Amino acid sequence: MQATRFAGIDDAKSKVGQEIGFSEWMLIDQARVNGFAEVTGDHQWIHVDVERAKRESPFGEPIAHGYLTVSLLAKFAGECIAVDGIRLAVNYGLNRVRFASPVKVGSRVRARFVLAAVDDIAGGAQMTWQATVEIEGGEKPACVAEMLTRWYF
Repeated sequence: MQATRFAGIDDAKSKVGQEIGFSEWMLIDQARVNGFAEVTGDHQWIHVDVERAKRESPFGEPIAHGYLTVSLLAKFAGECIAVDGIRLAVNYGLNRVRFASPVKVGSRVRARFVLAAVDDIAGGAQMTWQATVEIEGGEKPACVAEMLTRWYF
C-alpha cells in the first residue's frame, strides 16, 4: 500500500469523508505480545501464558492486549498517510475506542482510515480519523477508534 499524500490543509479538507487507505497486514505473534507485556507490565495470563490460555480462555488460545492493538494505529497511519510541507505531526488522542473482537495470537491485522474531519488550529490542523483495525478473515473488526492527530506547518 502506498501512502496517500496530502499537499497541505486544503488538500486534506477536500478529502473529508473519504477512505484514505489501509495498511499492510501485520502478524501478531506471541513474541510481540510478550514484548508488549514486558514494556507495559501487563502480564495477564490470557495474553502471555499459552498453555493456560489454551485450557481456560474462552478464546481457546492467547489473545493480544487491546492496548497493543490500539497502539499499532500510529504505525499503521504512518504507512497510509503522508503530508507535504509538514513540520511536525503529533498524536493528540482518541475520542472513542472499542475492542469489538479479540486478536488471537497468530492472526494478522491491518488498519483502514477514513478522514472524518479537518479543523484549523493555531499553526496547523487537527485531523479526525475513523480508524478500523481489521483481523484477516474476521467478521468483526478488532478495534474501532476515533483518532485525533495534529499537523503543524
